[in-house]
Amino acid sequence: MLHTEISGDIPEIIGNDEELYEGNLVHYFQVLFFKAGNLANPYHNLRHTLHVLWLCHKACRYYRDELTPRQMRILLIATLFHDFDHPGQPHPGEADPDRINIDIALAGLRQYITLEDRALLPEIEALIEATHYPYKIESDKLDLLGQIIRDADLAQALSPVWIQQIVIGLAQEWRSTPLQVLKAQVPFFTALRFTTPWARQLFPQELIGSKIEEAQELLRLLEPAAPTAG
Repeated sequence: MLHTEISGDIPEIIGNDEELYEGNLVHYFQVLFFKAGNLANPYHNLRHTLHVLWLCHKACRYYRDELTPRQMRILLIATLFHDFDHPGQPHPGEADPDRINIDIALAGLRQYITLEDRALLPEIEALIEATHYPYKIESDKLDLLGQIIRDADLAQALSPVWIQQIVIGLAQEWRSTPLQVLKAQVPFFTALRFTTPWARQLFPQELIGSKIEEAQELLRLLEPAAPTAG
């Protein structure tokens, strides 16, 4: 049976209380909280970043026998920077607007990465690049870490707050209307495919199907009332 998991374990993830990965993320969380300029964006905000972190930490648990603690660290640092300083606007006239966003995120990472983690920089950067949308690399061509962060980034649409976060948030960032974004959700959910066994287990096709039905029902409720006979 599907159920909503409610937890407050972000501090435990940041502090690495269960000693799952190397070190902790305190420095990077402080950088994110005090330095990032996108925390209050309508969509690419603190909530989205921490949601991706939370999901990737779940994936680290799932793959604890396949990933090393260092690989987990690389993945989790990438989550905290994958949208760092995202400008929250569509860059009108740009052929590849997310290229600008990715470059901004990479600049933030390079500025704030610690000396101890500098040797990990190419691998962290590669994971941030994996979130570049539209995708430049097919998901099945990515390594496991790349597949995890991409699946986690996609999963925001399946969270309980998707209407506010996706429909309202993206409408503001895209200079669109909530109705236009809502209409785009049915084809998005229909085409949605997760790559990793972890994500397919966490977000089964049944859940995706229910989101399609939910979006369709919302659209039906928002249709203009049929004219009544005079």
